[in-house]
Amino acid sequence: MTVVAAVDLGASSGRVVRGIVTADEVRMEEVHRFPNGPVRRGDALHWDVSGLYREVLTGLRLASRSHGIDSIGIDSWAVDYGLLDARGELLGEPVHYRDSRTDGIVPPEGLYEINGLQFQPFNTMFQLMAEPLLPQAAHLLLIPDLISYWLTGERGAEYTNATTTGLIDVRSGRWSDGLTRHLPPGLLPALRHPGDPAGTHRGIPVTAVGSHDTASAVVAVPAETERFAYISCGTWSLVGVELTGPVLTPESKAANFTNEGGVDGTVRYLRNVMGLWLLQECLRVWGAELEPLLREAATATGAVFDPNDPVFLPPGDMPSRIERWCGKSMTRAEVVRSVLDSLALAHRDAIADAQRLSGKEVEVVHIVGGGSRNELLCQLTADACGLPVVAGPAEATALGNVLVQARAAGAVRGTLADLRKLVGRTQPLRRYQPR
Repeated sequence: MTVVAAVDLGASSGRVVRGIVTADEVRMEEVHRFPNGPVRRGDALHWDVSGLYREVLTGLRLASRSHGIDSIGIDSWAVDYGLLDARGELLGEPVHYRDSRTDGIVPPEGLYEINGLQFQPFNTMFQLMAEPLLPQAAHLLLIPDLISYWLTGERGAEYTNATTTGLIDVRSGRWSDGLTRHLPPGLLPALRHPGDPAGTHRGIPVTAVGSHDTASAVVAVPAETERFAYISCGTWSLVGVELTGPVLTPESKAANFTNEGGVDGTVRYLRNVMGLWLLQECLRVWGAELEPLLREAATATGAVFDPNDPVFLPPGDMPSRIERWCGKSMTRAEVVRSVLDSLALAHRDAIADAQRLSGKEVEVVHIVGGGSRNELLCQLTADACGLPVVAGPAEATALGNVLVQARAAGAVRGTLADLRKLVGRTQPLRRYQPR
């Protein structure tokens, strides 16, 4: 039996999960949950990363309280970073990817052929173009690597998250000399991969996992064959397929598909869809609970809009923006139904495009993450795609984090397919057939 602590930092909340793993069983216990979100400092949106670190330490103490833990792994959202000076001190709170500082960024030609990334104005490389602290910086660490550094004193860049920066050569799997030549020498640390040691914290090994939360979530997709699509559904919907190599065609670039690193050398070929951020912001503005609105939305008639329109990226009055886009006033239930119908259609389009562009056939769609609990969204996605949907596990990110740690410790063995079989045997799942 191996006991590990998974630190899972999401864009709206964080938690520390205690995972108990044997060859035939995975059990997880959430020992600490805490809020997260943007904080405004002057004219900019930031992350309170020092506060997050304090919460992580609290969670690790709670996880260790009974019988101790054998390993620690950290995952988070992608692209954001902290800059350190030559003494290793943080130069300022990391800027939030929803901040407006990269508005109007135009990507240079030829990027896609090198890094394989869809254009997102908040990708790390574009944030660095607008970074006033860059001349003072000696080191850059992505958020999970920054937390790991504070725990261990050792710097590194976990590969799956590093691929979201736009600075990795997708063919070689290394930092691109051409794309990093304008950065200060030594700014980017050495790469490490899921399963690699990342130092120790109070005698406990820290293990690199798929530190981009989607990479960890895809590990825990309970697929029975290779013919699956996944939707890691939370604040964002990450919709795609798993490949053995990147797709770098002009058609792929035009469709805004990205090639991000996965565990065990896989490629997460996907498109970002705005996701449940739309609902989260509506609920925040309304001060309302979701479940009663979902019951009303099941029989409501909404309108369809493009959830990826940049107008929906910043925080603010989301219901009014949706109504303006749709050109009509709506009840709350109608707004909720509009969001879910629009997300289901965006899921369908992304899965159809992924098949067309990659040549990979899809027979089933797996929805993992918090969105797998949204029965209406799961059914609407099955209806839109014309494919069965398997929903769960809801805690896929933490579960994938736990499994990679457990494999590194020798508690489980095998390929991603073997880990996924363990997920399928031990986690509750629900199946939705298209109507």
